[in-house]
Amino acid sequence: MKLRTLSLKDKALFDKYLALEKHELSVYSFANIYIWKSLFRIRWVVIAKSLCIFFQDQLGTFLYLPPLSRIKDPRVIDKIFLDRAITRIENIEESDLAFYRALGYEVKDKFPEYLCKRKEIADLKGNKFKHKRAERNYFLKHYNFQHLDLKPKDKIGCLELCAQWAKKRKALNLDPVYQGMLMDSQKCLQALLKDYRKLDCAGRVVKISSKIKGFTLGFKLSNDTFCILYEITDLSVKGLAQFIFSEFCSELKGYPYINIMDDSGLENLKRVKLSWRPARIIPAYIVNNPHA
Repeated sequence: MKLRTLSLKDKALFDKYLALEKHELSVYSFANIYIWKSLFRIRWVVIAKSLCIFFQDQLGTFLYLPPLSRIKDPRVIDKIFLDRAITRIENIEESDLAFYRALGYEVKDKFPEYLCKRKEIADLKGNKFKHKRAERNYFLKHYNFQHLDLKPKDKIGCLELCAQWAKKRKALNLDPVYQGMLMDSQKCLQALLKDYRKLDCAGRVVKISSKIKGFTLGFKLSNDTFCILYEITDLSVKGLAQFIFSEFCSELKGYPYINIMDDSGLENLKRVKLSWRPARIIPAYIVNNPHA
């Protein structure tokens, strides 16, 4: 297979293949593929009308997504898995389980994603959002702030805030896996902020005394769903996290649902996701190469 290195100019082609089916997992977007360039060597090839996207690092090579095509072709899977260096296919959706099981592959769980009702987050009504509503109201009452569109000039301020945020998170959690994930997240954010407009992302910032204290970034996943890819706030500003999420959702009126991504298998992150009372938890799966 002759693989091509991923670049921004590939977006139109990727979008074409990603649009062949409706997807619920946030990974089925060019933005959420492209930002990993700082951590992986990302290459792609079309095999029998199927777009195959390969991620490679020092640990090995895998397919970030199942082959994307109008009609699933078992021969493509077989050809890929003949290469023992390719360890697995990640981010398989529930609707495709039967296809892989029929081929005899063992399917394993991956971290699920969380889907919220946009209007619930925008309104924060009722008992189940009582605490979130109180936090948001505290912020509105006690801070003089600006809520603005994220612009290219905000890149440095966002990266500085992310570095401060990550430093505080690292001090609270000494788990080396978690700390490594924080570093990876910072690298991906840098790639995203460099090209977020070309990646069709939208974002907001909150400034207090002209300094960025919070920002959020996301993208359209489908006509029904908007995905929040990043949301980072100054941990010392009470209620800012609740405000920025709720306010952004209130502006996204065309979408019934908001995907707030996965929990990376971390219990503390899982608790945060569940605290927003998701309407659904979207499963994701992995198929390992039986020959590897």
